[in-house]
Amino acid sequence: MAPAPGRTWAGNLDYSAGELVEPTSIGQLAEVMAGARRVRVLGSRHSFNRVADTTGTLVGLRRLPAELEVDGERRVVRAGAGLTYGEVGARIQEEGWALHAMASLPHITVGGAVATGSHGSGDGAASLAEGVAAVEVVTTGGEQVRLERGDPDFGGAVVSLGMLGAVTVVELEVEPTYDVAQTVYEGLTWDQVVEDLDAVTGLGTSVSVFTDWRDPDRTTQVWVKDRVDEPRTGSGVPGVDALGLRPADGPRHMIRGGRPEHCTQQGGVPGPWLDRLPHFRMGFTPSAGEELQSEWLLPRRSVGPALERLRGMAGELAGLALSAEMRTVSCGRQWLDPAQEDSVAFHVTWRRDQPAVEALLPRIEEGLDPLGARPHWGKLFDERALAGRIEELYPQRGRMLELAARMDPRGALRNDYLERVGL
Repeated sequence: MAPAPGRTWAGNLDYSAGELVEPTSIGQLAEVMAGARRVRVLGSRHSFNRVADTTGTLVGLRRLPAELEVDGERRVVRAGAGLTYGEVGARIQEEGWALHAMASLPHITVGGAVATGSHGSGDGAASLAEGVAAVEVVTTGGEQVRLERGDPDFGGAVVSLGMLGAVTVVELEVEPTYDVAQTVYEGLTWDQVVEDLDAVTGLGTSVSVFTDWRDPDRTTQVWVKDRVDEPRTGSGVPGVDALGLRPADGPRHMIRGGRPEHCTQQGGVPGPWLDRLPHFRMGFTPSAGEELQSEWLLPRRSVGPALERLRGMAGELAGLALSAEMRTVSCGRQWLDPAQEDSVAFHVTWRRDQPAVEALLPRIEEGLDPLGARPHWGKLFDERALAGRIEELYPQRGRMLELAARMDPRGALRNDYLERVGL
């Protein structure tokens, strides 16, 4: 008897599928993909909307053989798409390799994370999809297709929203391992961010500015992650001193009342990249454990008016937001990457009150949409509002739809979410 499809990671949505199938071989996967009338593929279930949903068959990849092999000559790791970033990171670290960037939590699968445009933080860090050199896909015709960087269709292959088939293998670029030191600072105002964004985001390799919007003028914390081999900041460095920042007097969680031991080590103690670039440790529940999330990426030049809008809504936001984060993402090349140019991302972790959050989303987007906001594909946003802007926001939309039609000519991967967002 097949297991029940279950719910999203946050528990906010039940999947609509009639069954969940978990093949144990590529051959079995090909049979399922070719035989299902409607089909979608699950990752770690860390989407907060119905991007992975279907009324037909859900496919889980966790029982496929867990491929994981580093090609040092090509500087790539061949990884099963159902593996988490934490699992991949631990293995390649043992062999002396590293990834350029990590998302805030290592619990998400490689295939699902890149498919929705997930990212880390840093002026030199593009989305995780930019570190992908190739993907291998099983289509709804049961065929195995490999798409590599340089192929004409590669721009639609990685941030694909599951529109092309079941991604079974992702090849990620690697580099020699490195250490990172993470320091949490306090004392930053939003006026300082607007006046000199470059100074703030240039404090380290990866910089995250946090607030819970209880105070519309001041941030709560600034998490600075700095590569030890390429240091940008530290005690006495002009950027820290000029901004009047002070190191936190102990470990911090970005959510008030959160347990700091769930977060990666702070205090400027160097450690391997995979234990510092994410916000959360692999062995603990990420973030609050039960929450909702939204995120919008805006052109970097729009930070001033975007913050003006959000600060003006601080009273409304504070009632629902557990935490909010500002970080930067470099321009990507994937056709559906939300970072179509160098961007500032505004992320919100909400209390799990979906009706209240969904009622507030149009109010937020009313102010952010005219500034060019692109929502993260896997989080909560006004989906129908995006449909009205999608051709403007994603100039390669037509090419993406044509590629999807070629790889899934019978439309088995189509779902209501894609229809609502204009894809």
